[in-house]
Amino acid sequence: MDNLDELLTCRLDFGSKAVEPCSIVIFGASGDLTARKLIPALYHLFLEKQLPNPFRVIGFARREKSDAAWREELNQALQQFSRTKPVDAAKWTAFAANVHYCQGEFSDAASYQKLERQLAGFGVEALRRNVLFYLATSPSQFAEVVEHLHKAELLRRHEEKNFWQRVVVEKPFGHDSASARKLNAELTRFAHEKQIFRIDHYLGKETVQNILMFRFSNAIFEQLWGRNSVDHVQITVSEKHSVGARGGYYEEAGAIRDMVQNHLLQVLALVAMEPPVSLEAESIRDEKVKLLKSIRPLLSVQVANQIVRGQYLDGEIDGQPRPAYRKEPKVNPASNVETYVALKLFIDNWRWSGVPFYLRTGKNLPLSASEVRVQFRPTPNVLFAAQCGPKLDANAITLRLQPNEGISLRFNGKIPGASMRLRPVRMHFSYDSEFGAYTPEAYERLLLEAICGDATLFIRSDEVETAWGIVDAIRAGWDGTSLAEKEFYAAGTWGPVAADELLAKGGHAWRNPQPIT
Repeated sequence: MDNLDELLTCRLDFGSKAVEPCSIVIFGASGDLTARKLIPALYHLFLEKQLPNPFRVIGFARREKSDAAWREELNQALQQFSRTKPVDAAKWTAFAANVHYCQGEFSDAASYQKLERQLAGFGVEALRRNVLFYLATSPSQFAEVVEHLHKAELLRRHEEKNFWQRVVVEKPFGHDSASARKLNAELTRFAHEKQIFRIDHYLGKETVQNILMFRFSNAIFEQLWGRNSVDHVQITVSEKHSVGARGGYYEEAGAIRDMVQNHLLQVLALVAMEPPVSLEAESIRDEKVKLLKSIRPLLSVQVANQIVRGQYLDGEIDGQPRPAYRKEPKVNPASNVETYVALKLFIDNWRWSGVPFYLRTGKNLPLSASEVRVQFRPTPNVLFAAQCGPKLDANAITLRLQPNEGISLRFNGKIPGASMRLRPVRMHFSYDSEFGAYTPEAYERLLLEAICGDATLFIRSDEVETAWGIVDAIRAGWDGTSLAEKEFYAAGTWGPVAADELLAKGGHAWRNPQPIT
């Protein structure tokens, strides 16, 4: 029994669906996402023998080019974006033999007939009829592509006994509740909800997935996870880089649409949801939707008291000057678009009643980091607390999602020596130290799950509409108001003064992520 830890390692993937021979069609094959993320992800799945045998990849785009020319373009991109370098030439050649190109227009019915002939030409029925359609296109083209696929009988809405078709939809999925509902309605005219996989790459990160395992496979935390023990929760997704060349997009989206509607609310749902009845995809997604629907609705008058927006001014990071947002390319010089947002949310259910959840995200902050800090209630004001006062820190658990991925428990300990001195100490679990540096890219996991038909890590229609409803209420509260002076912050700082005031009103303060060594 000396090796008990090894004996108790539990495999959860024995019951997972097997990969079946299929074709993967990427619409928007000439785009940046394909070169930077999708092809490298598929290549690494091929290296690890996780793709089915046989498989095919078809890139669908407007420009005329041969299979050989497209393969060479992808090879050049892989040299830059692969997580394993140098790229093995023989293995790339073996992978690239399965990669093909189809020139066509998204609006041209004949192009889809051409695609159907190409799939049929592979000579294996499963490669023609088991197809994953990946829409790496502009959101305005999602519905058009799906309609043409359906009319060409490449995408069948009804169940087929031995074959399947699925559609992966990139974000942004709409720009508000109304557009999200409209897009859902358009897609489900031609595809069943269970065929639609709305992707949020954040859910593919190992550490985000580990939130569920941390919570529901460790009994010691369940007793602490709620209003009786938790004082408040902070979720931070900070970005060191500026808006830069994305100014045109950001003028339409802002931080609230770009980060809060998807990434932050997804993490909040995983941190705060109730235990699902099983590990089935729909059971997990049911609980996430219930959690989002339990968030206390924000009235316009409450937005000013519970939501802070900000915008970065001139500043510097690592000694390098950073221009103000209004000076960035394609940005309105008088723009009121937020590059920072902080929220104070309440969840009106039995577990979390009265516990504030503080969420924040921003550009041009001192450090790029994502973490969840669960701050526990302070000790009663007797014994050590009575003598130390505010110098006795409350306990906390921090889930570091990136970088330096890990979990820390913060508690108080005596400093060695003759004097009686207390200070916070940390017990830290590091993914790197425990499991090694290898962490697959999020798109690898998400593509594999889509091929297998496991929707756990993808977003359901009611989930995306509920999240948009929260964001819409906030945007309505901002409508027509300009940024106040205290809502601006210098690049390289942790955000505007107004964000500090938001927490101070509840007797709290932001705990900024620290570099973990």
